[in-house]
Parts: sequence; structure tokens; C-alpha cells
Amino acid sequence: MGELPVIDFSDQHLKPGSPEWDSVRTRVQQALEEYGCFEASYEKSSSELRKAEFEGLNLFELPLETKMKNVSDNPSHAYIAPHANALLYESIGIEDPNVAQNVESLPNSFWPHGNTNFMSHFITPSVFLVHFCENFDVNFRDILQQKHGMDGGANARGRSNGNEDGIGEFWAMKYKAPNTSEKKLQSRDHTDKNIVTVLCQGIQGLEIQLKNGEWVAAKPHSSTVFFGDSVHAWLNGRLQPPYHRVMMKGKEARYSFGLFPNPKKGYLIKAPQELVEACKYAVFLRQISGHSLALEISWSLVSQDTTTI
Repeated sequence: MGELPVIDFSDQHLKPGSPEWDSVRTRVQQALEEYGCFEASYEKSSSELRKAEFEGLNLFELPLETKMKNVSDNPSHAYIAPHANALLYESIGIEDPNVAQNVESLPNSFWPHGNTNFMSHFITPSVFLVHFCENFDVNFRDILQQKHGMDGGANARGRSNGNEDGIGEFWAMKYKAPNTSEKKLQSRDHTDKNIVTVLCQGIQGLEIQLKNGEWVAAKPHSSTVFFGDSVHAWLNGRLQPPYHRVMMKGKEARYSFGLFPNPKKGYLIKAPQELVEACKYAVFLRQISGHSLALEISWSLVSQDTTTI
């Protein structure tokens, strides 16, 4: 089985315009074209992240009735218990984790008087992933715009870069041990509907499908970055988001964190004019709810002389 490309983002000189950035930009372009994803290395913060990332997940050991107290109008921001289609899976989500009060209010759902120890562990990975995504999101768009000859004003998010505007969703996830000697499918093959996904896992389980159909396993304790259907629409179908799944075996539970930047509710993602003029079609993708998986994807035929979409 092959391996995903690993790209190092820990260099302090890694800023747009620098030789270091030009090198990384080329590697990101190649990784997205060939794999649709890559593993991000940020050595300076990885030890702190790994120490904290899974200690905070003792919230999954709370009684079910306690976990069910975390409710929301948006299903992905509430506690999701194991169900018929995912018997070993449970998760808890936070909307816009770059907004401090959203993260700080979470333990109050489980502990009436708060839980300082939980906060010190749980908040570290969420803050780190937000910081990484806020910086990478801008550079990610810059990479794709330069690669595909797009105007610098094109935007796949419909959000500003300010903290007050939100960033998307942060999920903590647990897969109970399957207690099998052979790998079993725990999360079906799928693409994400959001813009960019960053997944940090504990033990191995995440697999990504390459263009040739081969499934490649992400390394344990890795951070995997891949783009979703929103970018597919934004580039008018020029890049295919990678299918991924979770396969597990053995007697150990799997924990993971994920950050899912998504468009504003109601925002219509459309390809810039310069990517449509050479085609007879345009791809549209509209965020129809706060849930990153609840999206409407449609194709609209356009004439050869169409200049706007």
C-alpha cells in the first residue's frame, strides 16, 4: 500500500513570496492534483497537540443521558449517538470554534460548574486547528488561483477572514473497538461537502482513495488535509475531491478531531467567469443549512457565449 505525501508547514519563513513558500506551494499543487490530499506536518506544535488532543475525549465516557444534554438546532453541533448506520460511532460538534464562547460553553452542557481540566485538553487541538486553517485557507485559495489562472478576488467561502465571521465546524469523534481480526468498514466511502477538511486521528483508520482506485491509509497520529465538493464546484469540476472512509480492526477505540471550514448558509458557490468561458457547463453548489453535509449540488448548462454565471 502506498503513502500520502507529507508537507512540512513548520518553517518560520513560510510566507507567501518566499522561496520556502514557493517550494511548499508546488508540493501542495502536486499533492492536490495527484492525491487530492496530503498529510500536514507542523513539528513545532505537534508534540503539544498530541499530548492534549485525545486526553480531552474522556467526555465520551460520560453516561449517555449526560451526553444527550448537549443539544442544538443543527444536528452536527449536538451529541450524535451510535445509530443503525454507524453502530460504533459517536461525535460531538462545535460551530465556529474560533469564537471563544462556543468552545467555553461546551463543558457547561456536561458539567454544571464547568471542567477546567477538560477545557485545558480539549481547547488546545481546536484552537490549533483553527489557527492552521485560518492561515492555510487563504494560502490554499492563493495556490489554486495561481494554478488555474483565476482572479484573486474569487472566493469559495462567502466569509471574511475575521474571527467574528466564523470558520465552520469542529468535531470530536470516537469509534468503539470493533473487536475483529480483520478490517471492517466503519464509515462508508464519501467525499466531504465543505471546502477543506483537516482530520487528526489517533490510531490508524482513515483511508483515502487514489485516482487509480487504490486505498491508502493515513498514518497514526497524523493530520490529513483534503478538499471537498465546494472546491470542486469553485474550480468548475477541474479537481475531484477524494473519497475517504474509516476501516478498523482490533480491540482499541479510535479517536479523532476534525475541522470542516464551510460556506455561509445560503451562499452560492460558483466558478469564476474565466473557468466557465471554455466550457458548456457551470457547476453550482449552495450551502442550504448549517450542516456541512446538507448541501444541494446542481449542474446548469450554459451556452458558449455565456459571460456570467
